[in-house]
Amino acid sequence: MTTNAVQIELDPRELMGKKVGRLRRAGIVPVHLYGPGMEPRSLQCQATTLIRTLAAAGGATPIHITIQGESGTHLAFAREIQWHPIRDDLMHVDLLAADITRPVTAQVPVILTGESAGARSVNGTVMQQLRTVDVQALPLEMPSQIEVDLAVMDSADSVIRAADLPIPGSASLLTDAEELVVRIELPRVAEEVATSEDGGEEVSESAADESSEE
Repeated sequence: MTTNAVQIELDPRELMGKKVGRLRRAGIVPVHLYGPGMEPRSLQCQATTLIRTLAAAGGATPIHITIQGESGTHLAFAREIQWHPIRDDLMHVDLLAADITRPVTAQVPVILTGESAGARSVNGTVMQQLRTVDVQALPLEMPSQIEVDLAVMDSADSVIRAADLPIPGSASLLTDAEELVVRIELPRVAEEVATSEDGGEEVSESAADESSEE
């Protein structure tokens, strides 16, 4: 469940259209706040403050927004974030306001913890195939991340699928349950031995040379 609240204060924006270039040159980023049951708002914020807030919230943690000179708080999720293709400056941010009584969908990061005995036993490598999953939950109950303990991967052929993820009871997984999240990649030598034992199709070059000479 989402724990640490992320907060930010935004200012009303008066400059629109092409004039927002002045804001960007001054280190200010235009923000668009929209959502069901509300009039879209044109806002702005210092780039450094906004970048720090977005980094803390990601796409799954709700942001508590206050607007300068106004009372009340909006709860929103970061949606579209635009960066300059060359300078890597933050150009524009869309924030989707949420109703705390209605479920929302977010991409929640999958974080790996611990060690896999299965990978260690064959000197293999743990490969994360999926770094985020789609989750639906009430805004204040959306998990900020999903931790997966690799200790459950106790054999070389162990895998973790989306269905195996510890999704909180109040949330639901939207990603295909059979989607592969984590697997173990065998060392090259181990793969060749396994193939040879299964079908005997792979033969070492030295063995092939000896056979041809006979």
